[in-house]
This record gives sequence, C-alpha cells and structure tokens, in this order.
Amino acid sequence: MSTVSYWLEEPTTPLPSARIDGTADVAIVGGGITGCSCALALAEAGLRVRLFDAREIAGGASGRNGGFALRGGAAAYPVLIDSIGADATAELWRWTETELERLVALAGDAFRPTGSLRLAVDEEERNELREEYEALRDAGFAAEWREPLAEPLARYPAALFHPSDGVLQPARLVRRVAERAANAGVEIHEHARVSSVDETGADTVVIATDGYPSGLLGELEGLIVPTRGQVIATGPIEEMLFEIPHYGRHGFDYWHQRPDGRIVAGGFRDVSLDTEFTDVEITTPVVQGALERFVEEHVGRPVRVDYRWAGIFGMVFDFLPVIGRVPGDDRLWMAGGYSGHGNVLGFASGRLVARAILGESDPKLELFEPSRLLVH
Repeated sequence: MSTVSYWLEEPTTPLPSARIDGTADVAIVGGGITGCSCALALAEAGLRVRLFDAREIAGGASGRNGGFALRGGAAAYPVLIDSIGADATAELWRWTETELERLVALAGDAFRPTGSLRLAVDEEERNELREEYEALRDAGFAAEWREPLAEPLARYPAALFHPSDGVLQPARLVRRVAERAANAGVEIHEHARVSSVDETGADTVVIATDGYPSGLLGELEGLIVPTRGQVIATGPIEEMLFEIPHYGRHGFDYWHQRPDGRIVAGGFRDVSLDTEFTDVEITTPVVQGALERFVEEHVGRPVRVDYRWAGIFGMVFDFLPVIGRVPGDDRLWMAGGYSGHGNVLGFASGRLVARAILGESDPKLELFEPSRLLVH
C-alpha cells in the first residue's frame, strides 16, 4: 500500500526549462493550481515570471485532493446570498462557471465531464438542498433535483445534480498548466523553499500556498487556517457505482470512482475535528478507519485500500477566497483560502490576481480583500 497520493504516482516527464536573467517582474511562491495559473496568465501578458515550490509542481493540495471540479464555492448558494447578497452571489457563480470552462480547455484528458451530485443524508439536509436548488433555478443556473434515488444511493432521501461539474486528475492538470507556463517563458524552480521575499529576485511577489504556511504573510499568517484532508484510493472493483463525484453530509463525505474501478474517497475530518485543524500532512487511524468503513458500507463488502494520503487546505471564516495585496506591503500579493474547493477556485483565483497585478479592476477583489481577515 502506498502513502503517496494516487494522483502523484502517475509518471511524469521533466518540465521545459526557461531562464530569466536578472530581476523578474513577478515571483510566485507555490506551484499548485493557483500559482501555475497565475504564472501562465502573467507570462502570456508579457511579464517575466519566476515560480518557486518547496516540493514538486502539484506536490501540495493540488495533487492531494479528491479530484473534483466544481462550480461555486464552499458555501451553499442561499448561504452566500445571506452573506454577500444575491447579485454578488450570482456573479461569483457565473465567474466559476466561466473559469471552469477555461480550465477544461487546458485540461485535456485530465478532466471528465460527469456533473456532480450533492446528497442529503437526512430530511434536514434534504430541505437545505431543495432550497439551494430553487435558488439556483431562480437565478438562472442549471440544476436538477433527483428524488428518489436508486441503489446504491437509495439510503439518501434526495440529491441536487450540478450538470457542469466534473472530475479531474488534478496533478496532471496542474502539470499541464505548468508546462504551458514554462513554454511561455516562466522560470520554474521545484524543490526550492523561499524563506524571504527578497530571495525571489522579483519586484512583485504572489504567495499562493493556500493552507500551507509560507512564513511570508506577516500578520495574515495563519488566518487562512491550515486544515487536513485525508483521502483513500481503493483497488479496482468490477462494478461502476460512483462515476459521478458525490458529496454528502454538507461535504464531510466525498467520493467518486475512476475509470479503472478504483474508488477515491475523502473527508470524515469531523470524526476528529480537534486534530484536523493542522498543517501536519499525515494520515490518522481514526479518519482512515472511517473512510474504509464508509466505502465498505456503500459497496457492500470490504474493499482493498491501495493508497492513503493527506493534504492541507486553507479554511476561511466566511468561505470566500482571499485575493489581493497583503496589507502593509505593496510589493506582496496573495491568493488562497478556498475552504476545500480549490481545484476550480484556485485556477480562477490565480488568474484573477494576475489580472489585478496587470492593473485590471474587478469588483470581486473588494469582496475577496485580504484585510477583511484582520477585523474578525
């Protein structure tokens, strides 16, 4: 059994080599989906860009998640309306739908269009999902209500289907974006930990490490709360039961099945919340045991586990990304805080911070302003 992420086990080829002489216009710390999409956008706009990662490209959360590509964000649509208003919520969702389309155009066979299914585990969650379904339809977004559900999902009273979503091989996606960025002239440094902004040799620096502490964010450090997500991948089974990405229990359970029959399942951090708010990237018996039992219950028999891994994502109190200038340092920018929904939001946020650096204004930047974290 491997303790390496299933996604990171895929063989890779070396990235193209690009080199910048002298000072770069922008340096990016973090080689996940945010950093790579930001680097690509800046390089294609003609800037000289360096990118650094303490491990390899996609070695952090971008290669250690569940592999979902979802529109929207961590908060349910009606919850966002209550928080930021109907117009801003609709704009945020339209933005993620548009960026998901752009992601798909880059992903190639790293993306499969399947839609996604949010499952109610009880009547209370059913009512919440029904409210979200009606709010989405009222706002003009595609959504489908499914009730009752057939086996093996008959235990769930209802589900909300999002047709535009899909599944990813997330590490493959990020490597493809990184390769395109390198071909556009980005100088990429893997296995290069940055301990100070001055080390980057750039006029402007973007911190794109999400929940992984960078040590570079001053008083904002730790306000994007490091949170551990644990995942397993089983051996292949013959039945194709869960091709669509599934979310249950308000996102505490998530799983889907790969084309080869493996089931990738994650979550259950709520069985040990006091230990899962951490940046320690290890698996634990209590969460891993819950994941194994969950898969066994849904398949109807024990299933061999071939991979176990953990990754760190960043939680934010209001479930909105954190994008913009770091307060007190005009040279420093940041993008992160996806609260577990980083594959699409991270891609979109990297592009958004790139446009901000290039001088483009966007109303979402006020909503995502980093300084808001300092007033709570």
